[in-house]
Amino acid sequence: MSKILYVATVVKNHIMEFHVPYLKMLKEMGWETAVAAKNDYDNKGECVIPYCDTFYDIPFERNPFRFDNIKAYKELKQIIDKGEYDIIHCHTPVGALITRLAAQDARKKGTRVFYTAHGFHFYKGAPLINWIVYYSAEKYLARKTDVLITITKEDYQRAKKFNAKHVEYIPGVGIDLNHYKRDNLELAKQLKSDLGIPASATVLLSVGEVNANKNHKLIIQALQDFPDAWFVLCGQGPLIQEYRKLADDLGVGDRVIMTGYRTDVINFYRMADIFILPSLREGLPVALMEAMSMGLVCVASRNRGTDELLRGSRLLFSATSVKELKEKLMIAMKEDCSDEVKRNSLHLKDFDLSNTLKSMKTLYQQEVLH
Repeated sequence: MSKILYVATVVKNHIMEFHVPYLKMLKEMGWETAVAAKNDYDNKGECVIPYCDTFYDIPFERNPFRFDNIKAYKELKQIIDKGEYDIIHCHTPVGALITRLAAQDARKKGTRVFYTAHGFHFYKGAPLINWIVYYSAEKYLARKTDVLITITKEDYQRAKKFNAKHVEYIPGVGIDLNHYKRDNLELAKQLKSDLGIPASATVLLSVGEVNANKNHKLIIQALQDFPDAWFVLCGQGPLIQEYRKLADDLGVGDRVIMTGYRTDVINFYRMADIFILPSLREGLPVALMEAMSMGLVCVASRNRGTDELLRGSRLLFSATSVKELKEKLMIAMKEDCSDEVKRNSLHLKDFDLSNTLKSMKTLYQQEVLH
């Protein structure tokens, strides 16, 4: 029986969001599965990972310079050295850095190390410090990587210049296009009522962690010019209270709803009229793919991920410009965007979960037989 270890910084906001279908696939292939990540649930008992035979709670910290990451390295190395894994597949910058260092001895014994880069921190237009720190680190760590997977074509072209044994492009983690359908609209109507949003209001939706990179403050700043619009933000993160204060200070607090983490986000897609992704940086954003699949008008900031998904869209804007966001929202609210929605839906077929699962299955089998 083949054995695989999945590693990421956190469980709730990464493993559970992106990798359960892959664990399921591996179990169906007859593999033994393990996960090493930090239990980031408020109620630790809620951390139950489907299709996972063994879970290791590792004290990863997102800041690579935090002391707990030394402890995380020692714990993970012990697990890897004893585990005799055929494949170790790591994700997230810190999780992947520590894993590739901890797996050096195991690689000498035949373990294959995979790393999926969900968006390099160095990219066109990235701050110079990102290139100095992250580019150097990734270039060095590529030598300790057997299969380097990128999810955008921009990252793929750059990764090919590194010294990983094999570089592969796979279009994201994929989404189940059969699941994200704009149906059950009565549920959406009821949700809108339950949230206290007027039936005639335009609902602007964003889904994602509430942090500086996701840049949701731009939407709150733009909301002043759209008195008939409400902004709903699904996600948790360190800036929630700051954004609540910003909304109150701008006089739009009564039209901003922050739901926290939701497991029923599909109902919010059903309720929304326009999806907004204002991120400073993205890899290949799953939330945007979900919104596209649901047939929403999508307004997004220009970056490698949104450029790849919303090819040639007239609704892309600069993440640093409230003025541009307002202009694009005006188009989305006042003009017919049905052709754009249709084009997005057709293009999204390339990112269906069935395709990405098939590609990953092939890679796993090839490396185990190598």
